[in-house]
Amino acid sequence: MGSGAGKILSSINSPDDLKKLSNQELVALCDELRQFIIDVVCEHPGHFGASLGVVELSVALHYVFNTPYDQVVWDVGHQAYGHKILTGRRDKFRTNRRLNGISGFPNRFESLYDAFGVGHSSTSISAALGLAVASKLKKEKDRQVVAVIGDGAITGGLAFEGLNNAGVQKSNLLVILNDNNMAIDPNVGAFKEYLVDIATSQAYNKLKDDVWNVLGKLNRFGPNTQALIQKIDHGIKAILMKQGNFFESMNFRYFGPVDGHDVVYLTKVLDDLRKIPGPKLLHIKTVKGKGFKQAELDQTTWHAPGPFDKNTGKLITSESDEPIPPRFQDVFGHTLLELAQQNEKIVGITPAMPTGCSLNIMMAAMPERTFDVGIAEQHAVTFSAGLAAQGLVPFCNIYSTFMQRAYDQVIHDVALQKLNVVFCLDRGGLVGADGPTHHGAYDIAYMRNIPNMIVAAPMDEIELRNMMFTAQQNNMGPFSIRYPRGRGIITDWKQPFETITVGKARKLHSGKGLAILTIGNTGLFVAQLANELAEANIEYAHYDMRFVKPMDEAILHEIFAVYDKVLTVEDGALMGGFGSAILEFMADNNYQTAIKRLGIPDIFVEQGSPEELHALCGYGPQGILNTVLQWVEPAKNKKLAVTVTTNLDFL
Repeated sequence: MGSGAGKILSSINSPDDLKKLSNQELVALCDELRQFIIDVVCEHPGHFGASLGVVELSVALHYVFNTPYDQVVWDVGHQAYGHKILTGRRDKFRTNRRLNGISGFPNRFESLYDAFGVGHSSTSISAALGLAVASKLKKEKDRQVVAVIGDGAITGGLAFEGLNNAGVQKSNLLVILNDNNMAIDPNVGAFKEYLVDIATSQAYNKLKDDVWNVLGKLNRFGPNTQALIQKIDHGIKAILMKQGNFFESMNFRYFGPVDGHDVVYLTKVLDDLRKIPGPKLLHIKTVKGKGFKQAELDQTTWHAPGPFDKNTGKLITSESDEPIPPRFQDVFGHTLLELAQQNEKIVGITPAMPTGCSLNIMMAAMPERTFDVGIAEQHAVTFSAGLAAQGLVPFCNIYSTFMQRAYDQVIHDVALQKLNVVFCLDRGGLVGADGPTHHGAYDIAYMRNIPNMIVAAPMDEIELRNMMFTAQQNNMGPFSIRYPRGRGIITDWKQPFETITVGKARKLHSGKGLAILTIGNTGLFVAQLANELAEANIEYAHYDMRFVKPMDEAILHEIFAVYDKVLTVEDGALMGGFGSAILEFMADNNYQTAIKRLGIPDIFVEQGSPEELHALCGYGPQGILNTVLQWVEPAKNKKLAVTVTTNLDFL
């Protein structure tokens, strides 16, 4: 498949080249840019639909504004592929999300055009306001600052906090609301309905067009005329809109909605807004996946579809007649429905990720007992706490990296009150191509120091089921279960439930001299090494600890009394994590055993496949093998440190 840039796009090496184009050429450039994204992403997978939806906006922004002096902040950032291609990264775009390639999100260390690093939702308005206020304090009167936020991301509390503060700062800030009624899944909530009301009000939109025509001529009149029109604009729109205009109540000048796929009109609108001081909001209507039929029709699947045939739209999968293990998220989804059918107290909560975490399985069968609360992790946790306070058992499913935003709520609203909220932390560990903004590196460390919290991590699918079964039993209190992205290893995973004794480890392999202690899916890495270690005549014991808190102190006393060497392995941050907990136990009990820890070092790990990143951090199968061989009998076994192959799929 060819993925070369078109004639016009090939000539664009920076926004300066863009500004030389005619209106007709701008339209043609949008077609070429959209096709280039399709050509590359079909072979080098990444986020797809979001960037297709803002092709015209990306072109218009860099055509009108003087970037990078004028600063554009893209919320989340998976919509910024066009922006990257237009700002000097066209020829590197094929390396997107790959090891040592360009980031899938705007990154300040990558380009001056990336005004602010993003990856998590709802940060753009606050960050852009900071940039705008800094420019004002530095007396940079000509600098423009723009925040581009989706209608899904604006449901996050931080976005409202930013709007609230920006409305009184009177800084030169333009917020562009990209309204396509989609996050990863369809948007939910009252604010979504409000945007629909604005977009479909005929009386309001006729007035908007009339006022817009007048505002476009403001430069021909004095400031008094501008102030008068602004008052008329505010008053009449408030009368026609039964609920008033939310944004104008926050002291933002509201413009729109306008067609986000009309690049020529967008350039004119942005040029006019550039001349109006103070906080402004432009509401544009777009289609996620615009220009690729399948992505327009199934926007959830095509948010990040993996490789596909760009001509037929068929997704490319590795076909096999052999049964394949399920994804951990699907084990969660099916198990939760099964448990909910047995226990009427169970409810499911997710912040805008029902498909990503597979809560959609229970949602389809029990819509009245499942809740997508929008991109609002803090609310999801405290809402869960309220449910638990009335005797229900909420399973609150949040990606590990996103749970970081609700840490105070976990402590104050759940743990302090000893409420039985079950936190299912999807994407624990290094997730791969999404990179440092999305790695679930810290949940073990930040959960284990909270009083009353149980912290667990299953090694495989059956353990995940049994931990979920255990967590919903009476008087469990706050319970955290973390599991990795991708597939496990067991095809026949739907076994009868068994209660796991909280804090009880299990011994998987017996041997002398060396004890290997693992938590979660890293136990699978050690299990893969059985043959290699046997060939090297290495005796070892392998313990799947299962719980970081409470720990199985009885088995730890046994380990430290018997073994000369202890190796800990975790798919999480070493500082404060599982290995640290083992060290603390050893110190508290005055053991002198030699110990080594493998896990994520004190760095932000970049992007790449999980296998590549595990190897870089030294705790993949090869890293474990080399550590054992070099530590146990370095001279004798140096030659045996051969490459280990694994069929585990954590992609």
